Amino acid sequence: MSRIGKLPISIPSGVTVSVKDNTITVKGPKGELSQKVDPRIAIKVEDGSIEFTRENDEKTNKALHGLYRSLVNNMVVGVSAGYKKELELVGVGYRVSNNGNVIEFSLGYSHAIYFQLPAEVKVETKSERNQNPLLTLECADKQLIGQICAKIRSFRMPEPYKGKGIKFVGEQIRRKAGKSAGAK
Repeated sequence: MSRIGKLPISIPSGVTVSVKDNTITVKGPKGELSQKVDPRIAIKVEDGSIEFTRENDEKTNKALHGLYRSLVNNMVVGVSAGYKKELELVGVGYRVSNNGNVIEFSLGYSHAIYFQLPAEVKVETKSERNQNPLLTLECADKQLIGQICAKIRSFRMPEPYKGKGIKFVGEQIRRKAGKSAGAK
């Protein structure tokens, strides 16, 4: 058995789970998410937990067993507690502001970058004097918030020489030494 796939998922209070035609739907206080599951993986919802079983031990079935268990677990955590990512803009003159779900970045380019967020993502920006601007994103869908953070980071990736760019709060950037002057 898959070590991840055989673990049951406990359903917290306030969360409802329904299965219909191999599509699992999870509803909670933070929203509603659904995931289509491969027909080779069976889903059982009973006694406040969700269990996944596979029909045989083929390699693809083993892989799918753990995959769908992890995806559904992320859904349960997302609709009950939600996911939160904080990004920090490091660099002179780097700014961020939002107007509803449209984020405006000033990242040292000749133009501002405008980024439209989906409706299910909540955004908050914070700019304080003598501190790096912060961008906080909250969402129930772990895949969606991860994809959005990756897209935002691609506007100005953290670089190893000066450490400038968009990075996660608490992320360590591996720094490199510059050129050696006068090395012969």
